[in-house]
Amino acid sequence: MNDALTLLQPYPFEKLRNLLADAQPPADKRPIALSIGEPKHRSPDFVAKALAENLDQLAVYPTTLGIPALRESIARWCERRFGVAEGKIDPARHVLPVNGTREALFAFTQTVVDRGPDALVISPNPFYQIYEGAALLAGATPHYLPCTVENGFNPDFDAVSADIWKRTQILFLCSPGNPTGALVPLETLKKLIALADEHDFVIAADECYSELYFDEDQPPAGLLTACAALGRDDFKRCVVFHSLSKRSNLPGLRSGFVAGDAQILKAFLLYRTYHGCAMPVQTQLASIAAWKDEVHVQANRQLYREKFDAVLDILAPVMDVQRPDGGFYLWPKTPIDDQRFTRELFASEHVTVVPGSYLSREIDGFSPGAGRVRMALVAPLAECVEAAKRIRDFVATL
Repeated sequence: MNDALTLLQPYPFEKLRNLLADAQPPADKRPIALSIGEPKHRSPDFVAKALAENLDQLAVYPTTLGIPALRESIARWCERRFGVAEGKIDPARHVLPVNGTREALFAFTQTVVDRGPDALVISPNPFYQIYEGAALLAGATPHYLPCTVENGFNPDFDAVSADIWKRTQILFLCSPGNPTGALVPLETLKKLIALADEHDFVIAADECYSELYFDEDQPPAGLLTACAALGRDDFKRCVVFHSLSKRSNLPGLRSGFVAGDAQILKAFLLYRTYHGCAMPVQTQLASIAAWKDEVHVQANRQLYREKFDAVLDILAPVMDVQRPDGGFYLWPKTPIDDQRFTRELFASEHVTVVPGSYLSREIDGFSPGAGRVRMALVAPLAECVEAAKRIRDFVATL
């Protein structure tokens, strides 16, 4: 058995189940889950139609590289979305379809890490737990950078020593962040690219929430935006991860892509060929339809705006909570211990949230997630409003 498996911590939702196991919520209040970041908006009908119309492809073995039409649609979307000059993203070299970002982030780490006692993988703290698990199983040591309110919920990259950067093999970014919703500024992305060049590490930018933002006239920058601004047409040491799950409300389609440095993607393709994780052709054809349409994405953003506006109006007077830069999470401070808050909220109001301490690691006696909870505004507007009112009533009793 792989000894590294013993290093893995229980997943946050396993901890949450244990925390709430013997709690007795009121039977007269229907359950409302703000815990799991699973989009609940309607999936686009035209994507479902494209999937249904191509079910004959069930008889076809898919290739790991994917069909050219999908890679072409992804390349052109990246250019439009992130300001990359037309034709600079080669669909055959710079794009690889994947079965959602979770699978890709894990497999990518196994490809890139040169295992050894000095190998580091840097991630924000709090973080998406796949970053940690992937690093440990690849034979690297996770190194955590705290994301605190004092630094806009972004890591203080200037505080990282040269020795740490020299040992770093992968730097994970998440923008907008999970759970903080913070965006990594464009100028910071440029500085990180320079550091990657200096110390020879790979930047893995998890941008699966990139299409959930508030100002239609100012889409947030991504790592490809920084590459374009620097004239970095080879995308050296830069790789981005995107998905249709949040953008298009298609978490069950398991469709995304990795794009960037062609040399790294060539090695990643080799790994994935042996891994046996090709995207079904009918899924690829449905994905093309999704990547080519922005109308449904704009409508999706509007639904989230309405929920943030309504929920913040209710919670802001009673909790320390701010509108995030993007994504669909709120990251409020709790007036009591975050685990106690979560358990007592569930027991009194039948609303489920995630303790922030379950999403972060304590380093040198400090856990940046402690004293906060994550609330996913994924349910319909009426349910989010009802949950916010119940949370407000609960806070009033503390």
